[in-house]
Amino acid sequence: MTKSLPRQTPKHAEMNHFSTLNDELVIGGKTISQVEQLIGSTPFYAYDKSLIAKNITRLKLALPEKIKLHYAIKANPYPSLVHFMVDHVSGFDVASKKEMLLALQSGMPANEISFAGPGKNKDDIQAAIIAGITLHTESINEINRAINIGENLGIKPNIAIRVNPAFELKSSGMKMAGGSKPFGIDEELLPSILNELSHDKVNLRGFHIFAGSQNLKAEAIMDMHEKTFALAQRLVSLTSCSIGYINIGGGLGIPYFPGEQRLVLDEISANLTVLLKKYRQALVNIDIVMELGRYLVGEAGVYICKVVDKKTSRGSTYLVCDGGLHHHLSNSGNFGQVIRKNYPVAIANKLSIEAEQTELVNIVGPLCTPLDILADKVNLPISNIGDYVVIYQSGAYGASASPRDFLSQPDLYEILL
Repeated sequence: MTKSLPRQTPKHAEMNHFSTLNDELVIGGKTISQVEQLIGSTPFYAYDKSLIAKNITRLKLALPEKIKLHYAIKANPYPSLVHFMVDHVSGFDVASKKEMLLALQSGMPANEISFAGPGKNKDDIQAAIIAGITLHTESINEINRAINIGENLGIKPNIAIRVNPAFELKSSGMKMAGGSKPFGIDEELLPSILNELSHDKVNLRGFHIFAGSQNLKAEAIMDMHEKTFALAQRLVSLTSCSIGYINIGGGLGIPYFPGEQRLVLDEISANLTVLLKKYRQALVNIDIVMELGRYLVGEAGVYICKVVDKKTSRGSTYLVCDGGLHHHLSNSGNFGQVIRKNYPVAIANKLSIEAEQTELVNIVGPLCTPLDILADKVNLPISNIGDYVVIYQSGAYGASASPRDFLSQPDLYEILL
């Protein structure tokens, strides 16, 4: 009888893109304790701008030259980070009037800013038209509202049409297309809409075809790109005016949970090269925009909090911290609505401790709810009050995507270093 091999516990992808000094995590050339002294207290998010720049440079070198990168501000709207991104990407996508004003004040040209979202109100549309940015319209009603508001202002609106394609991005963390969706206009409705669209009243700048996000399977992304380019060709053939761009969305994910690995871009890039060549005539003089958020900034950010208590309860050890789900909702498991998995976590001032000096712990926050979990049953260096806990992969959908007023706890800080 053969013995089965012991099951291997999946591990997180290596977080070796950060440096250390005397066993302590370094962000932007400063140790975590120095960052705390600089800010004044924990908790905080810290973003390393050199890592962001390196990641964008690596991506640009990997992708075909024709691809233009846009940053989706919703991933992280921290103003200092947005201003930093101006010199590293070709444009911004915004999802609210507040983000639009931030984008405009960053110095990004208005014609390189797009505004997406299915529920834009009159003030949103009016502000976008006055600013001269491009509205990614998501319904025929929104197109007509933009036309009417533009006529009242005496300004011809810039619009692109967001398309809800019939296909979806398989294995996607969030599916944004395929079937019935609140996003975009169903592709089968577009022939009649494009036929009736009055180019005397709007500037049609392009199409936005966004199928899904947070995908770690190259094959699924390549399949999406093939279908996206085929759909783009059909739409361009139905359009009676010259357009400026096709936004093919993003979809590139980063590893959060055990067993997940970083995307290898080689096959994705090679496939895009083939598609650009195949559709060269159909898409001549049309920019191809890849709109990314999480992929550009997610791995360059960390969430830092401090251990304020340590206790044992019926055999389980707890590290109680001054930060929790109110600052980092996605790491906590989104109020228990999904099966919770640990983000990569470490003791930020004990990064080189040997395995025999570790303990099994649960890391929790200060909130009066059992959902306030930072990490569940993890082996970490033996820790004490005053040690730092770091949650990696925290540069996107962190502070701005969390209920920071929940239970009226103190707010946190953010810093770009």
